[in-house]
Amino acid sequence: MALDASIVSLNLRVPRTRTATATAEFPLDVGSRTDPGRVRENNEDCLLVAPKLNLFALSDGMGGLACGEVASRMTVDTLLDHCQEAYENPALAVFGKCAEGVNDTSRRLASAIQLANRIVYRAAHEKGSARGMGATVVAVRYAKDRLTVAHIGDSRAYRLREGRFEQLTHDHSFAAEQVRLGQLTEDEAYGSGLRNILTRAVGVEPEVEVEIREERLLAGDVVLLCSDGLTHELSDKQIAAVLRDAKNAQEAAARLVDLANRAGGADNITAIVLRQPGGVSRKGVLSRWFSR
Repeated sequence: MALDASIVSLNLRVPRTRTATATAEFPLDVGSRTDPGRVRENNEDCLLVAPKLNLFALSDGMGGLACGEVASRMTVDTLLDHCQEAYENPALAVFGKCAEGVNDTSRRLASAIQLANRIVYRAAHEKGSARGMGATVVAVRYAKDRLTVAHIGDSRAYRLREGRFEQLTHDHSFAAEQVRLGQLTEDEAYGSGLRNILTRAVGVEPEVEVEIREERLLAGDVVLLCSDGLTHELSDKQIAAVLRDAKNAQEAAARLVDLANRAGGADNITAIVLRQPGGVSRKGVLSRWFSR
């Protein structure tokens, strides 16, 4: 599928890891790695590591060839730019309907994703050859003793806390919905082609619902953001073992990608590992909201 050169250049001339330029750095051990895998030649995953904004995200593009790469790049670029602008100007407009009861960090992160959805949707429809372009996104942002998790699609966030490995996001896929409804078992869903059919994605519709979750932080928490290229190859047990045993976050991210490649590497693989050195509460999830 061919794309106009003005769109393609957005993705191909910049590094895949973006960094921010303002605010006080949060004391996190951060590691990240992205890899095209062993089957695909191009990498439609794009990651964002912005410790000075306490912001971390990844986006998995869809649409084939350059379309997916452009969609994922647009998504993470928008997240970074919007959050950076809001830091410099707190009165910056919020996009989309604000969810009730969320904190300012969650509201701004949801706003960034809503804006990314509008930008990708407009780009796909202005360029007829890019129709079908879209992306998933999973993003986290730290603020004092709280963590905000926001996502659309089937890229995931996990947490390892005191030996317990927990998925913090719900896949927005047809297979996952069938599991939640009791129509399929986890094993049946895993072996089904339905797992690749998304019910929600960035840029597919003019408006999209962003799922938001707020968590309190605890000393020693390890958070993992990953694309489905990782979770399709490795089990929860394998992932948890790497997060537990790795000496640091970068080693953990690299080992996860290497293991996924050894297991087949059928898709692009991305992992961001965030180790929390200190926390203030032993309470779990605060709440879950949707913003649109």
